[in-house]
Amino acid sequence: MGSKLVISLVLVFDLIAFGLAIAAEQRRSTATVVADNEKNYTYCVYDSDIATWFGVGALLFLFLSQVLVMGATKCFCCGSAMRPGGSRSCALILFFVCWLTFLIAEASLLAGAVRNAYHTRYRTLFFVDPPTCQTVRRGVFAAGAAFIFFTTILTELYYITFSKAQNTMNPSYDKNNIGMGTY
Repeated sequence: MGSKLVISLVLVFDLIAFGLAIAAEQRRSTATVVADNEKNYTYCVYDSDIATWFGVGALLFLFLSQVLVMGATKCFCCGSAMRPGGSRSCALILFFVCWLTFLIAEASLLAGAVRNAYHTRYRTLFFVDPPTCQTVRRGVFAAGAAFIFFTTILTELYYITFSKAQNTMNPSYDKNNIGMGTY
């Protein structure tokens, strides 16, 4: 079935990443337009920038989780040969799909963190239209959290099916036991 330590560490890292992504969504920066003391111009004032750091933390924990699984499975391509069959085919499909969801989650978290950290620096004259105080759109970090959830499920399934394909290897395929047939 695979190492229970790897499975539990990946689950813990992914749960931390999911929680940080949800916290980033809840704490996105907001901005207000403020006039100066002499009322000559207006500018944007942003509140806390903590969502950026929550997003970066989620990104790093998800990355650490993916590195752990890929290191344990040797990225599916390195290591000993696996027995042909359903487990290997399923593991291969799950390998590609979990990488796809991982990349989408990382892109969402990175885009949200960068956009949340961006604060407009310009100001406008008071009698002209107020400045547009740009903030991250609602749902960017939530999309990252959703894809973290999908990545967690797919990565766990990938690791389990990969381990199953490794454990069911026929002894005649073992490189140390070539030609012997059985142990």
